[in-house]
Amino acid sequence: MERFILFTVNGFAFGAIYASVALALVIIWRATRVLNFAQGAQAVASAYVAWSVTDATGSFWLGVLAALVSGLVIGALVQLTVFRKAESMPHLNAVIVGVGLLILIQAVLGMAYSVETTRTIDAAFSSSKWQVAGTPLVSPQDVFVLGSVLLVMAGIGYLMAKTPVGLRMRAAAFAPDTARLMGVKVSRMLTLGWAVAGLAGAVAAILVVPTSAELTPQVMDGVFVLGFTAAVVGGLDSLVGAVVGGLGVGLVLSYTSGYLSSDLLYPAALVLLIVILLVKPEGLFSAAQARRV
Repeated sequence: MERFILFTVNGFAFGAIYASVALALVIIWRATRVLNFAQGAQAVASAYVAWSVTDATGSFWLGVLAALVSGLVIGALVQLTVFRKAESMPHLNAVIVGVGLLILIQAVLGMAYSVETTRTIDAAFSSSKWQVAGTPLVSPQDVFVLGSVLLVMAGIGYLMAKTPVGLRMRAAAFAPDTARLMGVKVSRMLTLGWAVAGLAGAVAAILVVPTSAELTPQVMDGVFVLGFTAAVVGGLDSLVGAVVGGLGVGLVLSYTSGYLSSDLLYPAALVLLIVILLVKPEGLFSAAQARRV
């Protein structure tokens, strides 16, 4: 029972990180029908900004703030410079553009920050778990990780559903021609959507790097794969699905690595992805219906 509780808590903690990546992918997909395969690399760039600010000032929270701001800026710049034309291209072209941008960002980070030098970002809170009746349950860092993702989801959900800006963003995504006739600056709304996605990705990087041994340009590659799995499981059109999918993937992988073997982590994610695509290809929470051709 103690192992089950430990695996469950770890699953929620890592699942929250996958959920943050999934949120970034869902926001962009809803707005442009583009899957941004460079999202992980953009998040790592924000993490390097956080490390630089923290190293210069000694303040973790200033580093977090810098990462969030840089996530917004990088997301907007990527849309304005790289993906603005790619959004109107066939889906395969946009995928190739994203992969190319991924390689470019990682190369630039590798040149700017020598990969031979070990860099780490300390966790915001203690990782020592609180115990109840001798059973370790959850640590302050686990609470911080899960709370951060839920706060980001609530903030994005409120922005999209309850504000005039969110209404314009949804109109620009689902009916751009009609939105233009109503005076909505569609291109501006799409850029804002990419910026918000960049912020969600930056949150994921800030949460995952303290759990890794070292900050490297490739540190988010595996996390992106699992975040993509979470987005597909939950449904690429659903913000709630992104979070539930992330937590679900985290639990499945935690139980798999804990009870079976850590070597089965990515095979288990692949099996889960295949099962969802076969049973409910539109995702568990997507309102859209799959179209058979």
